[in-house]
Amino acid sequence: MFSRHGPTLRELGVQALSSVERGYDLLAPKFDHTPFRTPETILDATARALSGLGPFDDGLDVCCGTGAGMLVLRPLCRRRITGVDFSTGMLVRARGAHPDATWIRADARALPFTEGFDLAVSFGAFGHFLPAERPALFEGVYRALRPGGLLAFPIGAPPPPTSVAYWATLGFDVAMRFRNAVWRPPFVMYYRTNPLPAIHDDLTAAGFTVTTAALPDLGRLRDGEPRFRLVLARKALRVGDGEAAGLRPDRRG
Repeated sequence: MFSRHGPTLRELGVQALSSVERGYDLLAPKFDHTPFRTPETILDATARALSGLGPFDDGLDVCCGTGAGMLVLRPLCRRRITGVDFSTGMLVRARGAHPDATWIRADARALPFTEGFDLAVSFGAFGHFLPAERPALFEGVYRALRPGGLLAFPIGAPPPPTSVAYWATLGFDVAMRFRNAVWRPPFVMYYRTNPLPAIHDDLTAAGFTVTTAALPDLGRLRDGEPRFRLVLARKALRVGDGEAAGLRPDRRG
């Protein structure tokens, strides 16, 4: 399915009836040949938008999967780059693709870091967290960042009701809710549970100052609004830390 190197329909069915962790362990060898892997266009646009917001020393990819986020972190971070995921299979693939990075198996809802990073990114992972789980996720990232550190991730504009994407994502979410109502273990993956206003509120509650920047290279909607924005969530500096760290102000957009 998707390409001759991607998973078959049968393999996807087995994965969908597994837990999230087991499903991704099974999918890992073929994950990079599916549409689920973040496209290079989004990675490149994110890297360009972040290039003026550093400097960054240590970077973290939250829910790193097979490591695509390293293509963003590597040119931006001057020291260590780290990926964290709870799927052993995905980490095996990530380690093979990016042997220079550090890879840690952990649940993103209980990140094992304290003030170890200047930049955290995440790509396409938040649909795996129920709204009630987002506070723990964002509080863990906040704790993992040094004062003045930045969490950044792209988020797409909601598709209009007249679009195929609107009905496709609605149908997918309805199917997943039915699947999880009748089958155990659950497989949490929803497209419509992370609207920007809710994300903004949860990030603010975790302590971040939140802005967004348009990613114009990824296109605009008919009304002129960007198809994608980069969410920029900044951890507060301690008094006197800004000059020492040489941090630059956010670009607003």
